Amino acid sequence: MRVIAGKARGTRLAAPPGMRTRPTADRVREALFSIIQSRFTLEGARVLDICAGTGSMGIEALSREAESCAFIEHDRNVAAVLKRNLTATHFSEQSQVLEMDVHKALRHLAARKASYDLVFFDPPYASGLYATVPEALCSLSLLADGGVLVAEGAARNTLPEHLGLLAKYERRVYGDTALEFYLLEGE
Repeated sequence: MRVIAGKARGTRLAAPPGMRTRPTADRVREALFSIIQSRFTLEGARVLDICAGTGSMGIEALSREAESCAFIEHDRNVAAVLKRNLTATHFSEQSQVLEMDVHKALRHLAARKASYDLVFFDPPYASGLYATVPEALCSLSLLADGGVLVAEGAARNTLPEHLGLLAKYERRVYGDTALEFYLLEGE
């Protein structure tokens, strides 16, 4: 796994041993960022990477000129690998790693009046977080006006057209992986 483009292009990213994480394949990340950058610029964007794992999504955004990224990863061992990846790519100063439960982390960010232009969301598929996290993003006002939520999931399981106040505007499938793009309704 490597950074595809930008300032840290070609940097290899570490992954924890075993099946603790399910890093997004390079070709899927490349396609994802082509889709994102066709819609808006990443320069200066504030990014949130939920269930971050190795941090490959947020790191790719930082490499492509995003201003900052907050990473949420509850597993301390996986978060340690994420921090090593941030050090290797020289993005530690632009990053915040929250080693805690997703909902606790979202409340913490909301209390700090955080707002994000781009949110990556790749939870364990059977976790039940698809039902609760998008609603929390909206109710806590964590998604900026015009902000996008990208939910990654199994291709065999299509996410609903609406997740809370978010409306799906696109779905792309790459092998076993689906990327589903959401905006706040009315935007």
